[in-house]
Amino acid sequence: MVEVTDVELQNAKASWAEERAGRPIPVAVRFDRETERIVVDFANGTTFLVPARALEGLEHATSDELAEVELLGETGLHWERLDADYTIQGLMAGIFGSRAFLEAQRRGGQSRSPAKVAASRANGARGGRPRKTVG
Repeated sequence: MVEVTDVELQNAKASWAEERAGRPIPVAVRFDRETERIVVDFANGTTFLVPARALEGLEHATSDELAEVELLGETGLHWERLDADYTIQGLMAGIFGSRAFLEAQRRGGQSRSPAKVAASRANGARGGRPRKTVG
């Protein structure tokens, strides 16, 4: 086991206090049912909002499940029942999920799921997408 001197401990505490003073400290979090946003309030009076259903793992959650959000220390958000965790810093940087999730969100309807590939091939075998009928 490594021995830590009193001086090293004091230096580490001072470094931590300096780092903490340079960032906003979250004091409360809640789910706003009206806007469907997660609301994070900070000690300095600022508030951060993020659309709850834009986050990977929360897109199909019920309002009651989303309302169970809690602060995870001073750095994160946690939903126990949904088994979901996010860093506040990551959310503020626009990181709402994994790279694959974000890429799928960016592509929108361009998903290449096996079902879409099969439907595309079936339509192609019949001469393409069926024409819309005007009636």
